[in-house]
Amino acid sequence: MDKFSIARRPLAAAMLAAASLLAAPVAANAATGVAFVHGTGNQSNAYQDYWQPAMVDSVRGGLANPSNYVVINCDFEQYMWDSRAAGCLAQQLTSFISAKGITQLIVITHSNGGNVMRWIMSNPTYDSRYPNIISKIVRVNAIAPSSAGTPLADAAMNGNGFEQAVGWLLGYKSDAVKMQQVSWMATYNANNLYGTAGRPALPKTFRSVVGTDVDSSPFDSDSYCGGYPENVGLETTQNWLNSCSDGFLNCSSQSAAGSVWFQDKQRTAGAEPLSHNQSRRACFNLNTILRSDMTP
Repeated sequence: MDKFSIARRPLAAAMLAAASLLAAPVAANAATGVAFVHGTGNQSNAYQDYWQPAMVDSVRGGLANPSNYVVINCDFEQYMWDSRAAGCLAQQLTSFISAKGITQLIVITHSNGGNVMRWIMSNPTYDSRYPNIISKIVRVNAIAPSSAGTPLADAAMNGNGFEQAVGWLLGYKSDAVKMQQVSWMATYNANNLYGTAGRPALPKTFRSVVGTDVDSSPFDSDSYCGGYPENVGLETTQNWLNSCSDGFLNCSSQSAAGSVWFQDKQRTAGAEPLSHNQSRRACFNLNTILRSDMTP
């Protein structure tokens, strides 16, 4: 080997190392994906009906590869551990991870979707698909999670006609509504789920966005974001809740598991509150906040 070949070897090695360093972040980002996990309900087109395109498309735009996303469609009228709930979620996440080669997964949940995700993260031996999903998760951004249940579920299950007024919100007397009764969630949190006070920590970050109030004035344009009739209904249901609530959940329930990322007014445009309906929609720059969080 001549001296020129020997001289070229360090240069070639340096160039190769530099190229590897430059390529590494791209490869990592390309393998980052986001999953949108809906709340209570039996969804067949959550992209259109639950989250709506303005929310999903804005958030996934923060990915290096915006096509690395999945919108979950499962039957969350069931108990969280049911094959139609956690089993369906596990299969759709597994298929997404495999099809896209996802190595880093950011999960965005809403409401009861946080409970189904916590079930998977708390019970890795329950289903053979769970460990691979958990290993890929970077964090779960749980928007208005019902981690400690809601008095509205108790009211609905009492059969006092209350559920007829907010059937669009609760899904009437489904197993998922039973599950979200305050005392029932206290039992699950104490025995089956991680992340609440006095329990083991979840294996990956679980942080909540807390909705603190509902605005429904017909003279305030902000009250129309996400649907004015829905916000009127949520302001009515606040009568069953604490003053700090999003119309469906008390702030204490939303804050019960993992850590609080932020309360709505701390970061929303105009310090606007996020009702339980608005927190799954592109309201008051929530979509922009989530979009900026699409890096591992």
